[in-house]
Amino acid sequence: MFGFSDETYIDVASGDGGNGCVSFHREKFVPKGGPDGGDGGKGGDVVFVVRENLRTLGHLKMVRTYRAENGRPGQGDRCFGRNGADVEIPVPPGTVIKDASTGEVIKDLTGESRFVFLKGGRGGQGNWHFRTATRQTPRFAQPGEKGEAMRVGVELLVIADIGFVGFPNAGKSSLLNLLTNARSKVAGYPFTTKIPQLGAMRYDDQDIILADIPGIIEGASQGAGMGFKFLRHISRTKALAFLIDLSDEGYLDSYRILCKELGDYAPALLEKPQIIIASKVDEDEDGSRLKALTELFAPTPVHPLSIYMDETVEEVKKAFIHTVSQAGIVKKDEDGGFTSRVDNTAHYRDEY
Repeated sequence: MFGFSDETYIDVASGDGGNGCVSFHREKFVPKGGPDGGDGGKGGDVVFVVRENLRTLGHLKMVRTYRAENGRPGQGDRCFGRNGADVEIPVPPGTVIKDASTGEVIKDLTGESRFVFLKGGRGGQGNWHFRTATRQTPRFAQPGEKGEAMRVGVELLVIADIGFVGFPNAGKSSLLNLLTNARSKVAGYPFTTKIPQLGAMRYDDQDIILADIPGIIEGASQGAGMGFKFLRHISRTKALAFLIDLSDEGYLDSYRILCKELGDYAPALLEKPQIIIASKVDEDEDGSRLKALTELFAPTPVHPLSIYMDETVEEVKKAFIHTVSQAGIVKKDEDGGFTSRVDNTAHYRDEY
């Protein structure tokens, strides 16, 4: 229904507390019943709720204002006013809440399921609370506290175990479609992938999440091509898989250019574990390019890959599982299987 959206801003406000009531007991044969004003209700909270079925922030661009309900005022006979209803804002996993004016991160919702962002105002006390031996008819009550209002930036960062990095048409989408249930667009022209794509790969009894990040080109960190629009999504991956296209004449320079763009954007990205994949080996007829690439990276292993050769695909799967396991991001779940988890977030450049 909604297009992919990974950042937006919204206005949020919690509810005001209800006013306390000024009331006196009235009953036949009880001429001086005394004060009986009840308390006002609490204002509703602003709550962010993480929904596993959401993958984008597009719904937040349709409704940009979220306000919780005000608490109801107290009533006579010491009746409390009703509390205001909370307003719940659904967001996908990996969402970060920022101050819209400063860009400062207020809350990272990774690992959270529900987060009370703004609390509603407290209800005011009725005049029943203010009676004393010398002040038997208090004709005042406490007003309810005002709620809070704020404009916030909401940013989504894709959560994955391994992120694919490479030039356009390096074979990232084809590999993701082959290894997972993802259905990324594949075509013979650049930038067929315009948004990050996720997929879950199962190997034996293990699951890992793979992410296809739209193609990076030289100058991306300065805004060239798709620029740094999607570079920030790499910050949530635990490891990087560099796909070097052997059909590209500049294949020996690909890794250096990609690392430069990542380093210019955020040096911490280069500290992540790396997997080097030589894609499209079926187009390297004499094997000379694969040999040159292997010598260039020695002693770091280079994994040859052709989506048409099962043995190469199997080796890449094993490399992914090994890297993820070494990084400590695969653990057993309650059913004995394996699930992925994200412990922390790498530093990344704020581009709100």
